Amino acid sequence: MNNLYTAVATATHGRDGRAVVSDGSLDLKLAVPKEMGGSGDGNNPEQLFAAGYAACFCSALGITGRRAGVDLSQATVTGEVSIGKQGEVFAFGIVLRIALPGGVDRETGERLVEQAHQVCPYSNAIRGNVPVRLVVE
Repeated sequence: MNNLYTAVATATHGRDGRAVVSDGSLDLKLAVPKEMGGSGDGNNPEQLFAAGYAACFCSALGITGRRAGVDLSQATVTGEVSIGKQGEVFAFGIVLRIALPGGVDRETGERLVEQAHQVCPYSNAIRGNVPVRLVVE
């Protein structure tokens, strides 16, 4: 792989601590969600994963749209990252909800979403390990 960029973040005290990126532009208080028995008084890794995946997928969708000559600059992607038990271990389940701009027919939109799923680095990183459901709305 030819590296273009490396993000560096440091976490302390796990899910009830802090996460800070190396350039200081992000410094988050972390907390276990109330649904998992925590205070919920901070962000959690699942929220960060959902935000990152949604942003990355939206960019990938822009690439596939440009390649096809379709303007998807107004598309939005909402990431839902669930954590739960799978046997004795914890696992993720992901839903990406894609809202396409008016004027894009469903068949074209679904084809471009599938192409974005092949282009997106997040999708490529978890393919075969985490179930991802793509919902075109």
